[in-house]
This record gives sequence, structure tokens and C-alpha cells, in this order.
Amino acid sequence: MRRSYKFLLRPTVGQAIALTACLDDHRALYNAALEHRRTAYAKARVNIRYGEQSADLKHIRAEDGDGQGRWSFSSQQATLRRLDKAFQAFFARVKAGRTPGFPRFKGKGRFDTVEWPKDGDGCRWNSRPEHPTTTYVRLQGVGHVRVHQHRPVRGRVKTISIIEREGSRWYVIVSCDDVPAETLPATGAAVGIDLGVASLVTTSDGDPLDNPRHLAASADRLATAQRTLTRKKRGSTRRRKQVARGAARQVRRQRLDGAHKAALALVDAYDVIVHEDLRITNMTKRAAPRPDGEGGYLPNGAAAKSGLNRSILDAGWGVFLTILSHKAESAGRELISVNPANILRAGLALREAAWAA
Repeated sequence: MRRSYKFLLRPTVGQAIALTACLDDHRALYNAALEHRRTAYAKARVNIRYGEQSADLKHIRAEDGDGQGRWSFSSQQATLRRLDKAFQAFFARVKAGRTPGFPRFKGKGRFDTVEWPKDGDGCRWNSRPEHPTTTYVRLQGVGHVRVHQHRPVRGRVKTISIIEREGSRWYVIVSCDDVPAETLPATGAAVGIDLGVASLVTTSDGDPLDNPRHLAASADRLATAQRTLTRKKRGSTRRRKQVARGAARQVRRQRLDGAHKAALALVDAYDVIVHEDLRITNMTKRAAPRPDGEGGYLPNGAAAKSGLNRSILDAGWGVFLTILSHKAESAGRELISVNPANILRAGLALREAAWAA
């Protein structure tokens, strides 16, 4: 199976400056490529493809040796592929009749990842294997950066990505192929789970898993932090520091930690897990206005719906289901999703799974 490992980087001051420059140059390349596509279509109705823009990289790097020329050619191709995927997703949404969402230019806070698609091409994991205690990752234009490796990396390293998160912190994500599955011993048990807001999960055995409601618990602290942020001048150091200490990041980490623990408890206890295939995006849409026929609108319960939406998003159903699917695959468990409109089939599937076990 394929698996990703995330580690904290420990760059020096000079390396942190180089990482920031690398991120800024890749963001500039993304925006320039997007402008190229927009202008070509607006002026001549010509669609620019990834292959054409990738071919132009050679000339761009030659003319900007101290800028774009410093970084890995493969990582720049990965940035152009990222833009190409954004356009493919846009056209797919148009074809499906959904809200298109045309690809947008990336501001400084909207582009935080650079990817190297192949280990050894502009990057190298464990670049100093002779070091007895510390792991390093080498990045072209940056150097050998120390990694806080808190667990072993298994399988064959495929891609390496650098992410700037939580203010001045940098992380490396190592994606590996051929990772052996850590299959858990069979328990002979199957369960159906129901997601909710009072309890995050209620099993068919009647056992609830608590929903900590991290957002609600931190609402006052978040409001205070937001008021403090609005008083800071845009682009200032104080504003950047206030963003770095923002309480929303802590809520996100708490939600992820709770989802991991809840998913692990289910995977440890059951061989088969059945859940509803929920359309969370549709469930959390704002209430549509109800015209009264006289130019006004009837009450539509928008306030109550807004509170329910907030509770659903605070529970983090989507994050939990994603983590549960990954843990189930790694542990050799079976995860079954069923259409909520045919919930009776879920009970039948659960019964058959229990009989089979």
C-alpha cells in the first residue's frame, strides 16, 4: 500500500530564508502560468496545455538563473501539473453542471506546498545516512535540512513535499510505495456506525463516542484572537505573529487528534465497519430563501440551519471518515459505505458480515 509520513523540519535561519524563497518562486510560477492561460484564451481563444508550459520552463530558467533557475526542474513541473489539475477539475465541474469555480491566483497565504515528484531528482531523503542520530533531507537550492523523524519510514520513498504551516513551522511529507500493511488480528465482530453531533459516533451496539465540540469550547478565545488580529496592520510583523498564534490552528489539531483516536478504537474492535455515505457538503449548505410572491421572503429557519451546519463542521465528519478509511485499509479491516436512502441494506450487509465472521 501507499502511505505518507509527516515530519517537522528544523531548518537553520539561512535555510528557512531559502525555503521561503523557493515557495515564493513556485507561487510566482503558478500565477504566471495561470495568467498565460487566461490571456491566450481571452485574446486568441487558444487553450494552453501543460506540455507547452513545461517546454517553456527551459527558457524561463535560463533567463532567470538567480530566481527560477535555482530550483529543481521537476518540482517546477509538479507546480505546473498542479495548475493543470485545477483546470481539469474546473472543466469536470462545468460538464457535471456544478458551480465551476475557475482557478484563482494564489496569494501569499494560499500557496504553501512545493512537491518533488521523485526521490533523487532535486531532492534526497536521508541524504546523510552516515549521521548516527539525525535524519536530513536534501533540497536543491536549500541544502541538507535536519528532520525531526519521530518514527521509521517504511517502503520505497516516492515523492517529497515541503509544507509551510502554523506560522514559521516547516514540515516534510514523505510519500512511500510498497509499504507493508500492519494487519491486526481478526476479532470476528462487525458494527454499524451513525455519525451525529451529540455524539461523534454511535455504534449499533449502543456505545457512543463523545464529540468534544472543540470549536464551541474555543469560541470565546477565537473571537478574542480575531478582534486582536483586526487591529494589526496588514503585512506587519505583529499581524503575522498573531496569525501564527491563532486559536483556530489549535482547534484543527484537537479535531484531528480526536478523529484519530475514535477511528483507532473502531478499527481495533471490529473487522467490518458499515457507515452511511453522507454528502456532507450538501448537508451543510445554507438554507435557500423562500419568496412569498410579493417581493419579500418567508422565514426559512436559516438561523437554526446555520447552527446545525456549524455543529456538523465542528464534529468533523469528513475528516473522521477519511482517517477511518485509511486506518481500516492499513489494518486489513473492511469499511462499507451505504446509501442513506437504503439504510435497510446497511443492516442486511452488517448481518451478513457478522454471519461470515
